[in-house]
Amino acid sequence: MSDQNAPRAEAVVDLDALRHNVALLAGRAHAQVMAVVKADGYGHGAVPVARAALQGGATWLGSCSAPEALHLRENGIEAPILAWLYTAGEDLSAAVAAGVDLSVASLDELKAAEGARIHLKIDTGLNRNGCPPELWRELVNAAKDHNVAAIWSHLASADEPGDPSIERQRARFDWAYEVAQEAGLTPLRHLANSAATLTRPDLSYDMVRVGIAMYGLNPVPQPEDLRPVMTFRSSVVHAKRTPAGESVSYGQTWTAERDTTLALVPVGYADGVPRGLSGRLEVLVNGMRKPVVGRVCMDQIVVDCGDDDVKPGDEVLLFGPGDRGEPTATEWADLLGTIDYEIVTNMYRPRVRRRYLGVK
Repeated sequence: MSDQNAPRAEAVVDLDALRHNVALLAGRAHAQVMAVVKADGYGHGAVPVARAALQGGATWLGSCSAPEALHLRENGIEAPILAWLYTAGEDLSAAVAAGVDLSVASLDELKAAEGARIHLKIDTGLNRNGCPPELWRELVNAAKDHNVAAIWSHLASADEPGDPSIERQRARFDWAYEVAQEAGLTPLRHLANSAATLTRPDLSYDMVRVGIAMYGLNPVPQPEDLRPVMTFRSSVVHAKRTPAGESVSYGQTWTAERDTTLALVPVGYADGVPRGLSGRLEVLVNGMRKPVVGRVCMDQIVVDCGDDDVKPGDEVLLFGPGDRGEPTATEWADLLGTIDYEIVTNMYRPRVRRRYLGVK
C-alpha cells in the first residue's frame, strides 16, 4: 500500500489501546493505579501517555527523575507524581515547589527531600535502591515529622509466578508497614508492578504501579487481554531488480540465489532497529512478511521482496500488535535474547516521529 505521507521512521501510538490496558489493570487490582511514564513513557511519549492513562483510570503517575516529573507539570498535568531516583547533591527544590512526591530510602535523601511529600522505600530483596531492613526503624523514626504519604518497595521476580522470592518480599514489606504503624504513621502501601497486578491481586495493597502492561506488552506467562500500544513503521524509498549472485550491504553477508526485487527502507540502528537483528529480521511489506537481508545499517535496511511489485511509498511495518501478521516488539526481543521493554523504549529517538491515535 503506497502512503501519500510515507514516513521515514514513525512510532504510531494508540491511546485507546492504552486506556483499555489501564482500565483492565485497575479492574484486576481493585486499588489505585500509578501509571509509570518514565523514559518518556517507555518511548511512547510521557505527556500524551500520562493524559490517556489518567483518562483510563489511573490516579497517580510515576517518573524516574525529578526533571521527568517537572516535564509533566510544565505540560499542565496536576495529578500526583512520584519521582524516585536522583543524584547526590541534586537540587530538588523545583520538584518540591511543583508538588512532586519524592522517594526516600536514607537519612541523606530525607534531608534532600525536605518539604516534599515523601514515600519511604524499604528494600525487601531486590537489593537495588531502598532502605536496608536494619536501618528501617531509624529512617521511619526520623521521618515522623515529615509528610509521609506512602511506603513502598519493588518486586524482583513477579514475572515468574510462584517464585519463592515473592513471598519473602511480601513478608518483609508487611513487617516494614508494621514498623511504620508503630511509629504512628498511616501511609499508603504500594508494592505490585505490572506482573504482580496480573497474578497477585493480594499484593495490590492500596496502589499498584503499572508500567509495561499499560503499554500492552505482557510480562507474565499466561495470555492477557492487553493491546500493544506502539506500531513502528517506515516506507520503501527505492526498489530495484537485482540479479542472482549479487550481494547486499556491508560485508556482503547475503547473496541473492535468484533474480529478485530489493526494497530499501530508511531505518537502521540509529532509529531503534538493532544491528543484532541482521539476518534474522522480517518486516511486513504490502501485507506480506519479507526478510531483511544483509546487515542492518545505521540509516537503512534492505528487504528481499522476491517477485512482488514494490514501489517507493509502500508501507513497511517493522513491529506492531501483530494483527496484520507483522512482527511484534516481543518477537524482536525474543530474537535478541532481551525484553520487549528495551525494544519500545529504544524508540525514544530524535529521528523517530510519533503520531497519536485516539487523542481526547
